[in-house]
Amino acid sequence: MGFPEFMFNEKNMIPASQQNTPDIEGYYYTANDGSQMAFWIYKADRISKEHTHDYDEWMLCVEGEYIVTIDGKEYTLHAGDELFIPKGSLQGGRVKAGTRSIHAFGGQRVKGNGKVNGDGSH
Repeated sequence: MGFPEFMFNEKNMIPASQQNTPDIEGYYYTANDGSQMAFWIYKADRISKEHTHDYDEWMLCVEGEYIVTIDGKEYTLHAGDELFIPKGSLQGGRVKAGTRSIHAFGGQRVKGNGKVNGDGSH
C-alpha cells in the first residue's frame, strides 16, 4: 500500500531546490502555528546530505529502510520505527529505494517562495 492519492496535490509538492536528497518526491502541509509535516517517497537508493534545522524534527519510517546519522551516530529505521531529532543536530543519512517516511517539524521546513533557510539548510 502506498500513500493515498489525495496526499499528492501538486500545490503541496516540495520543490527540488529544497530537497536534501536528490531525485525524491515529497509533499508538505503547514499548520496554523507554522509547524509543518511532510512525507517523502524514495524511488532509488539515495544519500541525504548533512544539514541542520533550528527546530526539532520527528520522523517515522513507514516502509523500507532509512539510516539516519545524528551528530555522527547512526540509527537504522525500518517500518514503524520513529526517531526524534533535536534542533541544531547535524543530520544526514542513507535511504533505500522503496522507502516512505513521514516527518513533523517544529518550524517551517519548506518555504513557500522556494528559498532555503538562511543557514544554508533546507
